Amino acid sequence: MNDDLPALAARIDRTNELLTRMLAEVAKTPSTHAIFVDAGYLYAAAGRLVAGTEDRRAFDLDAEGLIEALIDRARSIFADSRLLRVYWYDGARRRIHTSEQQSIAELPDVKVRLGNLNANNQQKGVDSLIRTDLESLARHRAISDAALLGGDEDLVSAVEAAQGYGARVHLWGIEAPEGRNQADPLLWEVDSQRTLDLDFFKPYVSRRTATAYEGPGGNRPTREAVRFVGAQVAAKWLAARGRESLAELLPGHPYLPGSVDQDLLVEAEGILQYSLRGQADLRRALRDGFWEHVQSQY
Repeated sequence: MNDDLPALAARIDRTNELLTRMLAEVAKTPSTHAIFVDAGYLYAAAGRLVAGTEDRRAFDLDAEGLIEALIDRARSIFADSRLLRVYWYDGARRRIHTSEQQSIAELPDVKVRLGNLNANNQQKGVDSLIRTDLESLARHRAISDAALLGGDEDLVSAVEAAQGYGARVHLWGIEAPEGRNQADPLLWEVDSQRTLDLDFFKPYVSRRTATAYEGPGGNRPTREAVRFVGAQVAAKWLAARGRESLAELLPGHPYLPGSVDQDLLVEAEGILQYSLRGQADLRRALRDGFWEHVQSQY
């Protein structure tokens, strides 16, 4: 047995040497973090905080400036870590980038991931995209820390998946004027929590005014002009969707589905360069023009 002691001691020395090398390599490897932004939560919570509304059309967001501010905040928190990238999750119809989403995607160190928007303008599939990225990056040791800006309870599974592979998940929230805008189960699950306040978002969110839609002199269009634009939009709508889509609309006459009515309003304001918000008579003329063209095709 005494003859085995030198061999055992040699194996212990060899193990200690390997451990020392491994720890030295780990010490030389910089930590890496990524920022995950649920844009639906961001727009709703920041809009409510700064502009008093969750309606994206009612305010402008300087996404480039805000992303830079988020990167700076992460740099101060994860002082000895490097940024992998910012992941920006949003919804879009048929997952086709809007011009705003395209400009965000072109920013350095930013990856835009798109889920779908349903008929009620609700995001679908965004939470699963966040989970997929968080889990994959943690599993491959691509990140050691994740800053997650969101509030939905459905994100709990994403947090658990990343933590299961050793990553730490830090939840960032947006100050709520009253109550909370993040789910309790999500708050319980993360490794740390921070709240970004009004002063943080003020430079990047600004409320739009009606004059943003008005043409020179702010001349109010006539009802006939608005009715004609309604017919124009209807023609474009039918050309894009086909006559079979009429079956979805006609049973609801004289009302339009919420998503169609909203698209009609936005499209018409773009053509007229004039805001129709709060002007019930012009909104009625717009819908009348839309319906007149639709019924003429039936």
